Amino acid sequence: MATKLALSLSMLMGLSSLIFIHVYGDNFNHFNDNNDVGDHSHQYVSSERMRKMKVLKDSFLRRDLAADSSISAPPGPAPQPPPLQGKSGPRVYRATSYGADPTGKSDSTEALLRAISDAFNGPSEGSLMDGISNLGGAQIHLEGGNYMISKPLRLPAAGAGNLLIHGGTLRASDNFPTDGYLIDLSASSSSSLYIYEFITLKDLMLDSNFRGGGISVVKSLRTSIDNCYITHFTTNGIFVQSGHETYIRNSFLGQHITAGGDSGERNFSGTAINLMGNDNAVTDVVIFSANIGIMVSGQANTLSGVHCYNKATGFGGTGIYLKLPNLTQTRIVNSYMDYTGIVAEDPVQLHISSSFFLGDAHILLKSINGVAKGVNIVDNMFSGSNKGVEIVQLDQSNGPFKEIDQVVVDRNNVRGMNLKATVGRGSVQGNGTSWTVDFSPLLLFPDLIKHVQYSLSAAGTAFPNHALRNVSRNRVVIESNVAVPASVFVTVDQGVLTS
Repeated sequence: MATKLALSLSMLMGLSSLIFIHVYGDNFNHFNDNNDVGDHSHQYVSSERMRKMKVLKDSFLRRDLAADSSISAPPGPAPQPPPLQGKSGPRVYRATSYGADPTGKSDSTEALLRAISDAFNGPSEGSLMDGISNLGGAQIHLEGGNYMISKPLRLPAAGAGNLLIHGGTLRASDNFPTDGYLIDLSASSSSSLYIYEFITLKDLMLDSNFRGGGISVVKSLRTSIDNCYITHFTTNGIFVQSGHETYIRNSFLGQHITAGGDSGERNFSGTAINLMGNDNAVTDVVIFSANIGIMVSGQANTLSGVHCYNKATGFGGTGIYLKLPNLTQTRIVNSYMDYTGIVAEDPVQLHISSSFFLGDAHILLKSINGVAKGVNIVDNMFSGSNKGVEIVQLDQSNGPFKEIDQVVVDRNNVRGMNLKATVGRGSVQGNGTSWTVDFSPLLLFPDLIKHVQYSLSAAGTAFPNHALRNVSRNRVVIESNVAVPASVFVTVDQGVLTS
């Protein structure tokens, strides 16, 4: 071995001499007759060639060392250590540096929890809300790995924020608790109004393995869930309780991975997004399988650009369920309800507009205490199968709607379904003393007309007296004192106060 190594080194020395002479000759040729130096760039070329020679020499040496079985090859680069606590600079806590298995073959729970704990115990940059320390944008980087976990990744302590968890897949093991969530932003022992602030979950795939849910956000402020794919949940894909301003966007949720027409659709269960808090937003989200797409029981939430085809209404599914009687305060705009509709209990301040309802999907207003106030269902498109399904329906099995105020269902266009509205326009012609315009096929509420406008255009020379005589059962009756040929035009409104 020694002889072989000496021979290699001798060859390298000779090669370096040849290269040096060649370089010197190149430089010598650039001296002119006046002994002025020519192109100085060749000094750089000489240095570059010397560097390449050294790289070549080192490569020969490594090969010779590796060829000798008695000498081990130099070890590869060691995993990047966790960031040093108390030091300034970037704080990126890489999952594999803590021993997490990116292949998903072994349990990575404890390794990931240690990474999260180090991030929470690292240096802070002042505070956010009172009592919430600013972690300065610390990151838990999953490095594109697929990690199996056997219990929830619960943040270790309340009172911290400005943290990012991103870039990989989390999968529940077969013994994961069925009531748990893969990522759990909750701290049951804290009495604070808000326990976390500005936590971002981004670029994640969460596979609940039909054991529990995906993400739980409790008493958290300004949480962002962005570009996540959440599947195989049995409880909730995303659960939000109390707190304030959780934003869910650009994400995909489904209990079963399907693109529609699934043979097991009747058995879909669970809820994709459960909002039990206020002032949240769901934007540009697809929900492709679940019993309920979005359940809303908090105030002042906004849903925009949502595509629900989670479970067809005919199979018992609901796209969006608004379960906050008397205080709905929800806006649903620019959304796509695909064979699954919207249910609202005692809606108060509900706005649904610029949305598309396909496959007989419709809106159901459900009476709990008989209240419907401040409801706008306008400028939507409905497309059905010509089976006589009404675009807006009433469920009065618990009692009729009795308190109805400022309910506007109007300006919707319909194809293959029956139009329902709170505003009606009609006309009738005849020769006599009575004209009746029947709005009952059109008007939403069965026996409610709050406002009537009409005009009577009589032919001939007679000048009759006429008056509105009856509006019962959504029929408007106009009568005159003498028989005349006339046309009567009527506009009615169920949702406008007459006082």
